[in-house]
Amino acid sequence: MTLPPFDIQPTLIGEKVSLRPLAETDFEELYAVAADPEIWAMHPYRDRYKREVFEGFFAEAMASQGAFAIVDKATGNMIGSSRFANYDGAAGEIEIGWTFFACSHWRGGFNRDAKALMLRHIFRHVRTVVFQIGAHNLRSRTAVERLGGRFIREYKREYRGQIQDYVMYHLTVEDARNGALALEGI
Repeated sequence: MTLPPFDIQPTLIGEKVSLRPLAETDFEELYAVAADPEIWAMHPYRDRYKREVFEGFFAEAMASQGAFAIVDKATGNMIGSSRFANYDGAAGEIEIGWTFFACSHWRGGFNRDAKALMLRHIFRHVRTVVFQIGAHNLRSRTAVERLGGRFIREYKREYRGQIQDYVMYHLTVEDARNGALALEGI
């Protein structure tokens, strides 16, 4: 794994959420969120709510060195996670993904706030953000399209012996300025 020459795991503070580097000590609190099967219902790997499966997901998040704990500013409770990964300096790209939120925090602007924080930070360093999403995860696809993400292609992806259908989206600075976040100053 190649880490970029800039910080992909800063503390970011928004209106509704704060993002901070995910720590090993966050496992139990984050798993308490992830243990809800509804979170993973549209995901290609629907069994991430199981502890033994989530342990592998969490280990990969820690190894990425770009994972965040997402905290509700009003309550101080952890409500999800996201991460930066797969930096490609030559292409000026980085991926945002592996995002999930507690169902109690769906449709309340929490994902929007988290993505705005991540995009404002990362667009100072890259030209394009890549999103790889399970082809049948309509909730995530719709969210990325609202951000201004452009559909690039469909493909098959192997992960832990399973092959799933995926789609790829790209989001450029210009796309982000014109999308639902109307990000200015980036």
